[in-house]
Amino acid sequence: MTKNSFPSWAESAPRLIAVAAGRAAADTVIRNGQWVNVHTREILPDQSIAIADGRIAYVGPDASHCVGENTEIIEAHGRFMIPGLCDGHMHIESGMLTPAEFARAVIPHGTTSMFTDPHEIANVLGIEGVRMMHDEALLQPINIFTQMPSCAPSAPGLETTGYEITPENVAEAMTWPGIVGLGEMMNFPGVIHADPKMLAEMAATQEAGKTIGGHYASPDLGPNFHAYAAGGPADDHEGTCEADAVMRVRQGMRAMMRFGSAWYDVESQITAVTEKGLDPRGFILCTDDCHSGTLTQDGHMNRAVRHAIDVGCDPLIALQMATINTATHFGLERELGSITPGRRADVILTSDLHSLPIELVIARGVTVAKDGTCLVTCPHYDWPDHARQTVHLGKQLSAPDFAIPAPEGATSVKAKVIGIVENQAPTKALSAVLQVRDGLVQPETETDIAQVALVERHRGTGSVANGFVSGFGYQGDMAMASTVAHDSHQMIVVGTCRENMALAANRLGEVSGGMVIFKDGQEIALVELPIAGLMSDEPAKEVAIKAQGIVDGMRACGCTLNNANIQHSFLALVVIPELRLSDLGLVDVVKFELTDLLESTT
Repeated sequence: MTKNSFPSWAESAPRLIAVAAGRAAADTVIRNGQWVNVHTREILPDQSIAIADGRIAYVGPDASHCVGENTEIIEAHGRFMIPGLCDGHMHIESGMLTPAEFARAVIPHGTTSMFTDPHEIANVLGIEGVRMMHDEALLQPINIFTQMPSCAPSAPGLETTGYEITPENVAEAMTWPGIVGLGEMMNFPGVIHADPKMLAEMAATQEAGKTIGGHYASPDLGPNFHAYAAGGPADDHEGTCEADAVMRVRQGMRAMMRFGSAWYDVESQITAVTEKGLDPRGFILCTDDCHSGTLTQDGHMNRAVRHAIDVGCDPLIALQMATINTATHFGLERELGSITPGRRADVILTSDLHSLPIELVIARGVTVAKDGTCLVTCPHYDWPDHARQTVHLGKQLSAPDFAIPAPEGATSVKAKVIGIVENQAPTKALSAVLQVRDGLVQPETETDIAQVALVERHRGTGSVANGFVSGFGYQGDMAMASTVAHDSHQMIVVGTCRENMALAANRLGEVSGGMVIFKDGQEIALVELPIAGLMSDEPAKEVAIKAQGIVDGMRACGCTLNNANIQHSFLALVVIPELRLSDLGLVDVVKFELTDLLESTT
């Protein structure tokens, strides 16, 4: 598969010079706009931009000397000309879309650069899956840079993945054309304790001159945090409060503040800039995980920038956090992130810097969207059959597979329970007294305790690990199953009825992955995700409609949580405290060890 060809600055320099000097005509001139200069944090009125070979040749008060007989003229009519928006950390698979369909969804929202970590597919298909994502990314009309996943499994010894990423894989990937660095280093205990594998992956990245992504999901800002920073991660998106952001930038890391579908961590951290007055150059906006419904209804990076402004950030500073700060962090300041000579001509026209309507989007000198409509083709990769057949249950599951036996003679037990925290990634380690009936521990819908199960789906072992979860508010007989189950992407099933749980799990085996809800023994919602059990190659709007069916189905079963389906998918995320479930059992993520489900009996 061939990369979408785009000339380098060096290759284009002779023509850029000629156009800027008036000796040659530009391909396109945008005139009579307000130039938002993110280098100087200025708004300059009555400016024009001349574009040649997909790059910016000239920016100034008059570009008439760059206009020739065949030059396209775009009238800005006094609108603001801002750089295309950059997402500094995100996972395409979280949108349940392929890179092509994700690009088609975000282009109308003004996103022209994405820094993606495909560690979801790495857990299912290994380095081959990463290469497929990388290759499709390079076909797109916008800039999609790939970070080689660092941690599959994310917590060795605590989970089982379909494939393992090795230091040799990382070293190989650093030679690929679209690789910009190492994906988030989630195994932060491994870094803190100088695990040789983690050090080797980071060394391969540093030797290639690329950026190491961070993931320090702990509130401990003492010696452990300092040890992590000393290991090499250059950024972190797991901060949830001002102190987290301050500590990261003080140590020379970038604080990546995320505003995705379920993670609302900007307002609590941006006070480090708006109130504490720290230099905003150390801060970057990102989405991390965006649901297809969010993309089609609310936006992408434009939504994150608007939110930052709404919670008190100066619009020009918010734009810096979504453009030049991101480009600089990845060593691409001379390539993108600003409207200045030589850079890729990624430009947005908007009539208001606060509400940020995205009225015209230009990427690499081509008009790619206008008034919310994508105007370009986003080519698809030819995904092979084995990438579409990754759900291997090994057997037909039944209710007994989801049974939790109680100790002999017990009438009740005290059990550990995963507690959901709305709009945040961490969970709480709770406990509850549960009743025993016919020798089995029962969920308690009256006290909002459902059952959760992790079904092994990579190797067909037929194994099921069971536990309990609180926070979804489910009522009646129901079950929801999903093969989107960060990070190992086994199958997560949550339900109040073991029979419904078996029905839901088997249904996903039939359709090769996705999300499904059963209520009273009947299927009420389904979204098929046949590519690695994570993505659909249907358009975002179609996937969003099906995904909305899942949201509506969860609501019909009693759940009122915001973006509850994303919360569901994170129940197996054994690198974020406090309590999770893996195929090996219940995981105490504070201690990073397996723990017993039952504490005591009566």
